[in-house]
Amino acid sequence: MTEPTLTPPREGSLEAPKRHPVDWRSPAFYDEGALFAELERVFDICHGCRRCFNLCHAFPTLFDAIDESETMELDGVDKSVYWQVVDHCYLCDMCFMSKCPYVPPHEWNVDFPNLMLRAKAIKFRKGDVRLRDRILTGTDTLGRMGTLPVVVNVVNAANRAKPARKLMQKTLAVHPEARLPEYRRPTTRAKLSARRPKSVEPQAAGPTCGRVAVFSTCYGNFNHPAIVEDLVAVFEHNDIPVRLLDRERCCGMPKLELGDLETVQRAKEENVAELKALIDDGWDIVAPIPSCVLMFKQELPLLFPEDADVAAVRNRMFDPFEYLALRHKHGKLNTSFAQSLGTVAYHVACHQRVQKIGPRTQELLSLVPETRVEVIERCAGQDGTYGFKDECHSIAMKIARPIVNRVKQAQVDHLTSDCAMAGEHIAYGVGNGAASKHPLTLLRIAYGI
Repeated sequence: MTEPTLTPPREGSLEAPKRHPVDWRSPAFYDEGALFAELERVFDICHGCRRCFNLCHAFPTLFDAIDESETMELDGVDKSVYWQVVDHCYLCDMCFMSKCPYVPPHEWNVDFPNLMLRAKAIKFRKGDVRLRDRILTGTDTLGRMGTLPVVVNVVNAANRAKPARKLMQKTLAVHPEARLPEYRRPTTRAKLSARRPKSVEPQAAGPTCGRVAVFSTCYGNFNHPAIVEDLVAVFEHNDIPVRLLDRERCCGMPKLELGDLETVQRAKEENVAELKALIDDGWDIVAPIPSCVLMFKQELPLLFPEDADVAAVRNRMFDPFEYLALRHKHGKLNTSFAQSLGTVAYHVACHQRVQKIGPRTQELLSLVPETRVEVIERCAGQDGTYGFKDECHSIAMKIARPIVNRVKQAQVDHLTSDCAMAGEHIAYGVGNGAASKHPLTLLRIAYGI
């Protein structure tokens, strides 16, 4: 009997990747049986491809389980492993944007990050979430508590003390060697909210209106005020009036990664109303943390595709170097630099890469005379709270190792990353007192301001 001839599927799509909205409010979204059917379908495709083996730990977890099973196929893998794969995905989106040939509009319709988000949402709705993860993703609450008078000194001292870190490991499963962010008092918003924008006439350039409202972010407000201060200094040096939002709360990215979509919705409602009012008043929006920019540019529009205000914010939200590059394109950037930066090891953050804005940070830093930018496009493995977890810290350090080795070999003058937490994570791996400076800090140094 002659076997039927099968037409092989297309190897990949030549069209641009397309994201479909996430129908998270539908009851079918939380059907666990349907979830596992889709996990099996997608995992089997991933098993046959394996291009993403070196992106994060989610794919090695899946592929190792298959290779070690009796059948060496997906049907030999215990379903509990599926949840391990989900836990190791931190929604960086790099598999979708840079590796997978089967993303929509390909007929196989593989969107691995959105599938992981669905699984995380189902876990959260079932209550299958550790107390540690609820606490660590509550960035507004942690920030307000951690920056209280006296408390701020106690918290920072405890985060550096070995006995306290051992206690945190036992009670919250936070790795004792993970470098936790310090809390700062006064916060960015306390220092800068009352300041008046620079008194200059805004100059529009391309899609930019020439005046900027800064979404300071939890990290920029509570942990690293210098990033926001440097952003303000650099933008005002370029005659761009800058102000902070009157009110803001966490963008929602930490809760998205936890699968807590109801909290994401509440954050959206507060932030988008504030941002839309500023946009209507003629302000562009800039945020110094790539994950927060991505939240407004991509994640919220996918979760709330029918919300016109969300779309309006998406269209006027900018990465700071994207904004400056647009100004430069139209002859509105100050290129009079006071000093060189030497050799800069520049780690490109995943959540900036997937914004599809191009290498704008590299371009801007390369404008500085006698400056050489060594670009490193690999995941650092930190991703928010992932690198802090007791069970994940060593994996996060392993993921960062190729970056660490390149920084050590390059003998650079500066280490930088658009993601400040990733920069700190890499610096910790480099050791020897290495420190990471944000690209905005480097640009301010180059300007001599």
